[in-house]
Amino acid sequence: MRLLLAEDERSLSRALVKILEHSNYSVDAVYDGEEALDYLDAGNYDGVILDIMMPKIDGLSVLQTIRKKGNRIPVLLLTAKAEIDDRVKGLDLGANDYLTKPFAPPELLARIRAMLRVQSEQQTDSSLHVGNITLDTTSYELSSPSGSFRLANKEYQMMELLMRHPRQVVSTEQFMDRIWGYDSEAEINVVWVYISYLRKKLTALKADVSIKATRNVGYSLEVQA
Repeated sequence: MRLLLAEDERSLSRALVKILEHSNYSVDAVYDGEEALDYLDAGNYDGVILDIMMPKIDGLSVLQTIRKKGNRIPVLLLTAKAEIDDRVKGLDLGANDYLTKPFAPPELLARIRAMLRVQSEQQTDSSLHVGNITLDTTSYELSSPSGSFRLANKEYQMMELLMRHPRQVVSTEQFMDRIWGYDSEAEINVVWVYISYLRKKLTALKADVSIKATRNVGYSLEVQA
């Protein structure tokens, strides 16, 4: 899952990015509302964490703008304790939830999970299934009747993307943009490295699916005949 974090307090932003990445989210961080709109126009995100008080364009104006464009992306507002009117206005403008500062990291993660779960097409099942393998989206475990592995951050995100779109080719550029982010300095061959990790795990699990490479195009998850 890929999130956009719009929070102008940089020390808090850095701390939140670490918390979210530790929980297997991919995160792009921006520091004002203008940047938030630019990233939302250019990127493909599963959810937004949006601080109300931001320079250039405030969070409520960002929310109002994207909703007017028909963008129904889940939005969690971060608000100061005294901003009761802003919280009400935010919900009226189409925010999915709000969280009052200061907050505990477990509550932030729980609210993000709840917000994304409501939007998910698989509301009644927290697992993805392709062939004889299962990916648990809450425990990050990849399993088959032969065993299981708890996937690391980037492994999990890549496997989730492949399993949500089985038999569809995901390009190397899509992996880079969605998981490493636009500002990443990682080399593009890092995608191949993580594909190699996942292939080894699938082999160890005796999976009846494999990750197929299409030369100069990308990778797809295929069920073996």
